[in-house]
Amino acid sequence: MQDVRPLEDWCAAALNRPSSQAAIEFEGRWYTWGELRRVADHVAALLQTSAVPPEAPVAFMPRNHPDAVAALLGLLARRRTVRMIYAFQSPSAIARNLERLAAPIFVAARADFSEPVVSTLRAQGGIGIALDATGASLPADSDAAPRGEPAAGEAAPRIEILTSGTTGAPKPFAVSYELIARHFLGAPAGDLSSAPPTLLFFPLGNISGLYSTLPPLLKGQRAVLLERFTVAGWHDYLVRYRPQASGLPPAGVQMVLEANIPPADLACLRRLGTGAAPLDPTVHRAFEERYRVPILLSYGATEFAGPVAAMTEELHSVWGQSKFGSVGRALPGARLRIVDPDSGAVLPPGTEGVLEVVSPRIGAQWIRTSDIALIDSDGFLFHRGRRDSAIMRGGFKILPESIERTLMLHPAISAAAAVGVPHERLGQVPAVAIQLKPSLAAPTVSELEALVREHLPATCVPVHWRFVDQLPRTPSLKVEQAEVRKLFEATAG
Repeated sequence: MQDVRPLEDWCAAALNRPSSQAAIEFEGRWYTWGELRRVADHVAALLQTSAVPPEAPVAFMPRNHPDAVAALLGLLARRRTVRMIYAFQSPSAIARNLERLAAPIFVAARADFSEPVVSTLRAQGGIGIALDATGASLPADSDAAPRGEPAAGEAAPRIEILTSGTTGAPKPFAVSYELIARHFLGAPAGDLSSAPPTLLFFPLGNISGLYSTLPPLLKGQRAVLLERFTVAGWHDYLVRYRPQASGLPPAGVQMVLEANIPPADLACLRRLGTGAAPLDPTVHRAFEERYRVPILLSYGATEFAGPVAAMTEELHSVWGQSKFGSVGRALPGARLRIVDPDSGAVLPPGTEGVLEVVSPRIGAQWIRTSDIALIDSDGFLFHRGRRDSAIMRGGFKILPESIERTLMLHPAISAAAAVGVPHERLGQVPAVAIQLKPSLAAPTVSELEALVREHLPATCVPVHWRFVDQLPRTPSLKVEQAEVRKLFEATAG
């Protein structure tokens, strides 16, 4: 196996670039490598002061800010194991994540050190490191050293993230340094400092954020960083830098159409990539007809450590119309097959079934997904939907059971059933039917929204609500999902 440059060496070399060299543009200002190095050095100094062993994991909640990028590079340069926490949660949900991860160090933006977070750190004997644009420091009421024995990590450093749900309920997934170095970075490239900047908008704490952020920055390319995707930010980047290729989240394709951006502003693009969730075919066609830019779909998951199938520019030029809607063919080293969901027997081309994948980044084993798909006789993969009940809201996969369990915490609720209903821009959104306990007053929708937001990410908050006398059930008393969806047919979209 070919030797690869260790990830920690990539990160250390990047942080040692000339201090005045531009690195990241954020909110109209360029941050230099010298400024990023200062943040990384501050984090390193605080870790050294804390006396936490180098093998101990660090809980990290990055927002898409330059200081978070700097902190991540600094942690990786020092071979720290990083346990990611998603930023868009309530303070109490963040605190629960800290309890679950049991890491002695928590690194996050200064504003994220809320009372529940600080209390949890204090109870666990952990310490916090607060980030801002100028560096890092201990937040107020934080100790300079942890109390008790920190949990020891494994020898091989890694980045731990939550899966998206492609192979079942979201679960911790470890991405090794070696995997990133071998499959994301590869061989060192030439100097990219004078190349046009790339655009970054995927959350830094998930797999899409990792494989879109680390390679360009570590190879010297400048980047324009958005805190989160906006049409205005994407449009501004296109107009100023005129890239030949760009990407959009599936929901962003519809948003661009609705914004009615002039076709001339997209004339620089030769291709547009999208993935992470299905793209409505009518939106797909409308975009290509208006802007004359081919949309190249892809398919991947955290469990595969990235994409395993894609419609490339070359494939699109030959097959684009005849294979419209396909996410392309297997990428080099990946293997795809369709199996019977019950027997596991491999099905012939053109037959729908459950998709199984071999990802070259993970190993030789077949990975069973929860996706229904079809592979045609030419080897093109068509994604048909979810076998399980997961709701696909934009790029987020939501388990209805998590919403239902949370709503059952309310004393007036007897039963709840959450389903996904179609949405023009996001693909699906959560809707919930609620059965109340006798003689108890119905809570307000605002009250229930606050309850869900308190325990789950904001993407899980239902868009549609119905109060019913009895939830529809099957003869075996299971909730009848199809009947629940019918309750929302008039409001879907």
